[in-house]
Amino acid sequence: MDYFIHLAILISIYAILALSLNLLAGYTGLISMATSAFMGIGAYFVAVTLTRFELNFFVALVLAAIVVGVIAYLVDFALSRFRGDYFAMGSLSIVIVASGIFVNWQSITGGPLGIANIPRPNVFGFELSENWHILGLSLLFLLFTYLICQWIAMSSFGRVLRAIREDEKAIGVFGYDTSKYKLAAFIISSALAALAGGLFATYFSYISPVSFTVTESIIVLTMIILGGLANNKGAILGAAVIVLLPELIRFVGLPTAIEADMRHIIYGLILILFMLYRPQGFLGEYKL
Repeated sequence: MDYFIHLAILISIYAILALSLNLLAGYTGLISMATSAFMGIGAYFVAVTLTRFELNFFVALVLAAIVVGVIAYLVDFALSRFRGDYFAMGSLSIVIVASGIFVNWQSITGGPLGIANIPRPNVFGFELSENWHILGLSLLFLLFTYLICQWIAMSSFGRVLRAIREDEKAIGVFGYDTSKYKLAAFIISSALAALAGGLFATYFSYISPVSFTVTESIIVLTMIILGGLANNKGAILGAAVIVLLPELIRFVGLPTAIEADMRHIIYGLILILFMLYRPQGFLGEYKL
């Protein structure tokens, strides 16, 4: 039973990440590779405030989202100059910088060793010590994230984001300041990724720089392409499939030495095949 609860928690956390990236890539058309960096910043912020300052988890999580949102706002000054593939490459630099900080700022992040003994959330004196407690919390945050993304998608703001994705110059002719809309989408997406990072940190009670690499961003991108761009249900579906896929590989009986490498190879094959034969994914409304 614990095994299935663990998988459900992972699906919930990665579904939040997929929804956050889908807001950018699916609705706005901005392919960002910085998801893992913002997730990592959120995770480290929550870990540090819980272990050193004994801050309440929910307060720490809200502050983490705000801090990451401010960082995203500052980063956007550089990224806003790029379009298309150049935006993706520019966002990749954020992951590289963040990884360097996670490794080298040892007095705060613990360096390569990371941060251990991160406490579980506490609600009115009741510690969420059991994994099924974390599952319930993760599902609540997933529902919260889904409702936000769905509300954005159905709002006039979401319609402008779609118009930017289809033809940014055309929507600009009608007087819309597209840079402000893209900035808002980038900040919201980054803040949601920070929420996933905070949940990740408190669930595993340990984080290190290897948890927030470019590979993680690629995995999340695979999720939304597989599930379907510009479809929030598709993002959740993609997260579930990608999380469960490695577990299915375990039952194949591959040698442990090549199991991790095979997972990355399969991710790459999925991306290639879907880009060739089903670029809109399972439930997608838009294709790259």
